[in-house]
Amino acid sequence: MINGSSIAVVIPCYKVERHIEKVVSDIPQFVDHIIVVNDCSPDNTLSILNKIASVDARAIVTSNAKNMGVGGAMLTGFKSALQIGCDVVVKIDGDGQMDCSYIESMVSKMSDDVDYVKGNRFFDRKMLSAMPWVRRFGNMGIGFFVKMASGYWEISDPTNGFFCIKAGTIQKIETQRIANRFFFESSLLIELYYTGAVIKEISMPAIYADEKSNLSVFKTLLTFPPKLLHAFNRRILLRYFVFDFNICSLYILFGVPMFLFGVIFGVIKWIQFASVNTPAPTGTIMIPVLAVVLGFQLLLAAVQFDITSKNPFNKN
Repeated sequence: MINGSSIAVVIPCYKVERHIEKVVSDIPQFVDHIIVVNDCSPDNTLSILNKIASVDARAIVTSNAKNMGVGGAMLTGFKSALQIGCDVVVKIDGDGQMDCSYIESMVSKMSDDVDYVKGNRFFDRKMLSAMPWVRRFGNMGIGFFVKMASGYWEISDPTNGFFCIKAGTIQKIETQRIANRFFFESSLLIELYYTGAVIKEISMPAIYADEKSNLSVFKTLLTFPPKLLHAFNRRILLRYFVFDFNICSLYILFGVPMFLFGVIFGVIKWIQFASVNTPAPTGTIMIPVLAVVLGFQLLLAAVQFDITSKNPFNKN
């Protein structure tokens, strides 16, 4: 325990037979329960987990009947943690990429006003330089769109999967909206917004060794953007047109159609005059230009309002 809180560490396990024993052995002794979830791994992961449970009384082995991905395994772990009455749940991966010594710092940062604490690999330049450049730019790019979709603009490393969360916050989440696979961390942040959760970050490194990632860069680029766009549209609709209507709602209501009108009208007129090799009249040019400029200014104002305004679902 820390500060009287019962702590459970949940580890989703898939093809981690080479790393899982070391990961579990590194978990600090103040952790009350270690929930290891075998996500129908085809290797010797399950037998190794059972071996771990036989020597570490804190270990609880659960299994998914079929492979559910990291999100599906974590939802299984969340359910187990709630059943045994834990106050705080920590998520780490079973591949050894996360330094378990940071668990204490994360849990200690929890308070009555903080519901979710996560790692950030981008606070320290030395840590950032150690990260492979493909992961660095990929994480930063996807991370920006996760910020837009979730409303947590202050988060610098939203795709980081090393986090701890209050059990009470888990109970508020619509778990049916949580993604089963690699969109899990992003979908969790998106749903945390609707619980009004307060999020804090701590600086920590990522460890890159001989582990093989199951995440496909191509699949990420193909599947994440549509999901993030859907989540962004849903948040904007609920935030500014269902649960509230304010000045930002007006910025969006006038800015979007004005900007789209300017772009579409301008393209149509450009094609029309270019096809007959005739210069467009000044007035015809200025109409779409003004519409685009004014619409863009209104949308920028909407973005600024969204970044600086308080989460309306936070009742503190």
